[in-house]
Amino acid sequence: MPVPDHDADERIVWQGDYITAKTRGRWEYVGRPRNIRAAVILAVDAQDHVLLVEQYRVPLGKYCIELPAGLIGDEAEFDGEDPLAAAGRELEEETGYRAAVLEDLGCFWSSPGMVSESFTLVRARELTRVGDGGGIGDENIIVHRVPLSDIRSFIDGKRADGCGIDVRMLLLLGQNILAGE
Repeated sequence: MPVPDHDADERIVWQGDYITAKTRGRWEYVGRPRNIRAAVILAVDAQDHVLLVEQYRVPLGKYCIELPAGLIGDEAEFDGEDPLAAAGRELEEETGYRAAVLEDLGCFWSSPGMVSESFTLVRARELTRVGDGGGIGDENIIVHRVPLSDIRSFIDGKRADGCGIDVRMLLLLGQNILAGE
């Protein structure tokens, strides 16, 4: 079955250090230059608490609740970095926790009709706190350690406080949503 615009030429409309705006036929979308991808970390400790991060996101104009995450290969020193290595590095930078076990759960796309960027979902287990977290530079990340049993009320509370809620939070809410709760 033919796919409209599949064979159309891709054209770069604008490119910055971390975002590239493109067109292909009638499609407009953004991606990452140099095949930069992301690692997103689902970190649950032995007491069934999940590690979440809260940080200000300029495109939203507000703070957002997210799973810890970071770019793979965004800087020359990390060129060719393995997704699991990036996940371990980012988990420690953002949350102050180190994982003894990192498991690749596959590659996903968060908004494939608009963004070509993919991310590797990584499960982190056997966590040890080794620092305060908070990110590097001026990231100013707030770390939350939330009981999985309280995740819905935590997210509802943060939404009521005006925080954006990253789509990946559905991963934590999914079973309750499917159960009709």
